[in-house]
Amino acid sequence: MRYATMVLTWADGRLNAIDDRFGRSDAVSIEAIRYLNPVHEQRYVELLELRGDLEQARALLADSQEALEYDVAGADDRGVAYVQCQVVEPVDELLSILREHEIVLDWPMTYVDTEAARGLEVTALGTSRAIQHAAAALPDGIDLDLQRLGEYDPGGGQSSPTLTARQRELFELAVSEGYYEVPRETTHRELAAKLDLATGTVSEHLQRIEATLAARYTSAMR
Repeated sequence: MRYATMVLTWADGRLNAIDDRFGRSDAVSIEAIRYLNPVHEQRYVELLELRGDLEQARALLADSQEALEYDVAGADDRGVAYVQCQVVEPVDELLSILREHEIVLDWPMTYVDTEAARGLEVTALGTSRAIQHAAAALPDGIDLDLQRLGEYDPGGGQSSPTLTARQRELFELAVSEGYYEVPRETTHRELAAKLDLATGTVSEHLQRIEATLAARYTSAMR
C-alpha cells in the first residue's frame, strides 16, 4: 500500500462556506477536519477541530445557512463541532474522486499555512495507480503540493504534520536569533520586522510550528 501526503489549496482560499465563515473570524478558527462522511439526500457531516472562542463558533454556525444541523462540544479554547451541510463544490468533486479511485484518507486533515494561502494537509492511501489517477483528477482551481510519498507503514508516522516553507523560514530565523534561548534574545516584533510580517501573524505561526513539532515528537515516542 502506498501513501501520499499533500497540501491542497483553493483558488479562493476556502474549501466551503463554513470554512469561509470561520476564515473571516479572528476569534475562532478550524484547525483540522477530524472526519467527513456523506449521508443521505446530498448531505455530508464533518467533525471540525476548533481553536478559540467556542461561543463565537456557535454564533457563526447559527448564522450560517449552510450549516443544516450542528453541535459544538469542548472547553476553554479547544472544541469539536459536528456540522451537517449540503454537498456543494468543490467538496462534491473531492468526494467523487475518492469514490471513483478507491482512495482512503488517513484522518485528520490538518489546516496549514502556505506562502500562497491557508491549505489542507491530506494523506491519501491506496495503490500507486489509484493515487496518481486521483491527483490527476483534481478539478481546476485546486493546487496540489506533494509533501511525502512512499510505502505506507502503520507505525511509521509518515502522516505526521510537517512545516510549510514559510513556517520553516520563520522557525530557522527564530532559532538563529535566540528566540528559544533562556532568557529570550528576540521578540515577536523583531522577528516580524525581519520577515516583513505582522506581529500577530508571527505569533500565530509560532504557535502552529510548536504544535506541529510537539505532535511529531509525541508520535515518535509511541
